[in-house]
Amino acid sequence: MENTDIKTMPRIGEKAPDFEAITTAGPIRFSEYNKGSWVVMFSHPADFTPVCTTEMSAFAVDKEWFAQHNTKLLGLSIDSIHSHLAWVNNVREKTQVYMDFPIIADLDMKVAQLYGMLHPEESMTAAVRAVFFIDPKGTIRLLMYYPLNVGRNMEEIQRALIALQTVDANNCALPVNWKPGDKAIVPPPKTLEQMEERIANTEYEKVDFYLAKRSLN
Repeated sequence: MENTDIKTMPRIGEKAPDFEAITTAGPIRFSEYNKGSWVVMFSHPADFTPVCTTEMSAFAVDKEWFAQHNTKLLGLSIDSIHSHLAWVNNVREKTQVYMDFPIIADLDMKVAQLYGMLHPEESMTAAVRAVFFIDPKGTIRLLMYYPLNVGRNMEEIQRALIALQTVDANNCALPVNWKPGDKAIVPPPKTLEQMEERIANTEYEKVDFYLAKRSLN
């Protein structure tokens, strides 16, 4: 098996590695799937497991929310396409939740290795719970990694996506615990002139010249 330590993982700001894969929605090339939209790509350790079922079902329930935010979903595990299909059908029969977004069948582990989803100290045969936020330009913008025994937080995944889209649209930064409707951080001044302008500004909520917030329209 190839070395899959943290040095091989894609980093924030890098181009998302391209690949071709078999999925429950048919073959895809990632660069084509990503074109013109955000992609939230996430791995799960195995089909027919309890934590994974709750997570993948949560993505399915909120699929329309992601679509409304110009975002496609893409799942992955190191299981066969037959296992994926049987699991999707089983979950639909038992819970009426239909996981109809593409799920990659990564039996050869090529995509998992390409994206650093295999952490040997956690498991040699299952992908950890990784989440990749990839923008319409194909750039990796945010990474999340969870161990096999801790489920992800869908509210945080959605908050993070909106935050990334908000900073792109408004040229701003966002403070701790930011949520839609909250004020944004104004980038700090970089010259004495900008500092003086910041001090004189009465429209911002200011702690000091270097820490100021503004409302987003």
